[in-house]
Amino acid sequence: MRFLSVNLNAVLVELDDLAQTLALLASLRAEPIAGIEELVPAARTILITFRPAVLSAAALAHLVRQRRLDARETRVDKRIEIPVRYDGEDIAEVAGLLGIAPEELVRRHTGSDYTVAFTGFAPGFAYLSGGHPSLNVPRRAVPRTRIPAGAVGLAGSFSGVYPQASPGGWQIIGVTDTPMWDLARETPALLQPGDTVRFVDATSLKVALPVAEKVVAAPASANVEGGSAFEVRAAGLQALWQDGGRHGQARQGVSASGAMDQRSLQAANRLAGNASDAACLELAYGGFQFVCRGEAVIAVAGADGPLTLTRADGAQWPLPRYQPIALADGDTVTFGEPVAGIRSYLAVRGGFAVAPVLGSCATDTLARIGPPAVAAGDVLAVRAVANGAIVGAAEAPPADLPTVQEDVVLDIVPGPRTDWFTADALERLCGQAWSVTPQSNRVGIRLNGEAPLVRANTAELPSEGTARGSIQVPPSGQPVLFLADHPLTGGYPVIASVATHHLDRAGQIPVNARVRFQLVAGLGPVDIF
Repeated sequence: MRFLSVNLNAVLVELDDLAQTLALLASLRAEPIAGIEELVPAARTILITFRPAVLSAAALAHLVRQRRLDARETRVDKRIEIPVRYDGEDIAEVAGLLGIAPEELVRRHTGSDYTVAFTGFAPGFAYLSGGHPSLNVPRRAVPRTRIPAGAVGLAGSFSGVYPQASPGGWQIIGVTDTPMWDLARETPALLQPGDTVRFVDATSLKVALPVAEKVVAAPASANVEGGSAFEVRAAGLQALWQDGGRHGQARQGVSASGAMDQRSLQAANRLAGNASDAACLELAYGGFQFVCRGEAVIAVAGADGPLTLTRADGAQWPLPRYQPIALADGDTVTFGEPVAGIRSYLAVRGGFAVAPVLGSCATDTLARIGPPAVAAGDVLAVRAVANGAIVGAAEAPPADLPTVQEDVVLDIVPGPRTDWFTADALERLCGQAWSVTPQSNRVGIRLNGEAPLVRANTAELPSEGTARGSIQVPPSGQPVLFLADHPLTGGYPVIASVATHHLDRAGQIPVNARVRFQLVAGLGPVDIF
């Protein structure tokens, strides 16, 4: 096995095949190593996220190397049949690639059992191994911008079902109405690693099947008697609930999400007297406005921009950030356009009464899990203040928030797939400024540079786990920097990752800013432990 650097808190373990990957995964789950936080298995790799304060990368590699690769995870035998209408838009093309008729393709696809090898890409998306050995086809050269929920596809030697509408590059051969993801179930993901799956030809069925796509948003905020509330007058560009993140859900294909700027979230909560990872409102750019109903104490951290209070009698004055602010009934607070950074975090003493989904209030915009975005007209209930909720002392705001006036410098860690690029790729990555395009969002920052990155290895990379901060390079050579709502797995090589200490800074970069990368001192192109 090889250990490839991903970030200061993550390594990628590369193995010979899927069987070894699943064996190591079973061993690590049966006998966990202290300090490991998350395991993301894929076709031939396991992405391991760990706590550096507990475990170094070298120590982790030493412990993992001692594991046997013949372990198997013990599970209750579970067999799931999935009816499929084989009328997908790629079925004729795939049959042509294999030199068979579409009817023979259906016969082969339904003629064998599959095993859920791992999950990723989207919540409830399972990579199914097994089946007829001839069913090994490449992804589409140009991915579709939208594949419907329930689409059944092939990619490489895997079969899979899209749980919800999303972009994708799999070859679509059919569709099922069986829901892959449903928050009403005790375990939302229908398919779990180790499950046995059988596809059934339902092309000629006349009966209606269950609806494939379920609502993944949380229920509305709970009402709290005796608490105050915020009446939203304007929501601005984007107002989302965020907290410390939804950790430990990788087995269902769910990534952590959470605040783009974790330090600012923690600061706002600390100033308001809350737990550091409590739910806050993450406000992108300006334009957010609310009226306080009752009395409350708030704190605002993150981006630097005008913050204004208008009293019920019309009197108006600026408010400070990074210190507790007492509000009276009828006070209106308005967020202006930031001059540095782009995301502000609004906390309230006692916390907001918002319902969690899978243990977190974070809204994952890619996976569509979590509370819905806050909109004008919403009334946000505030929980009653618990004893001991002591507000914090004023803090100094950060002095180096990103702006469009100056290049934003980010430290990077090379790997895990630096060797898939030409010898000068890291030099090219670090030697020019990259513009942040308007297509950037919480999923990632799309970058554009004068000299695109060039791959030396043009083979198709088997899907593998991706981490927050990964710099993935699609065929265009223009990098994408993954942020909080990134997919759990990806199929393009990652040349480097933004170092953990600069991830919050990356979450504050505005559109049209220029980004420069610099290698963390002391690290080579790819460290293999």
